[in-house]
Amino acid sequence: MTDESVEALHDALCEAMVAGDVAALASILAEDFTLTHMTGYVQSKAEWLAAIESGEMQYHRMGTVEATISAEGTTPGLTARTLTDATIWGSRATWRLTLRSWFEPHGDDWVIARTVASTW
Repeated sequence: MTDESVEALHDALCEAMVAGDVAALASILAEDFTLTHMTGYVQSKAEWLAAIESGEMQYHRMGTVEATISAEGTTPGLTARTLTDATIWGSRATWRLTLRSWFEPHGDDWVIARTVASTW
């Protein structure tokens, strides 16, 4: 997987989140994907996509301030600092989030295996 592919998957993730496009998200996330929120809550792929679909989680804008790619063994990782304008469970704010994502092969492509969000 090239650095450009890693960045393209991150960009696709952000675009799909803002668009509320759960089909696009489902296609780039591993079946056992988890999102760990800045609160420490670990959310399954199905639960997260359902929350986006229901409007419990709405992403209004995401801007990546910087992104760093690293390799951990044979799988790449990406750490992105973002400014994320979102309404999460009724609270709207712009959060300074660090999104740390790990990737895994899926057939001829790659998918996002898990993402951990924290503040910066």
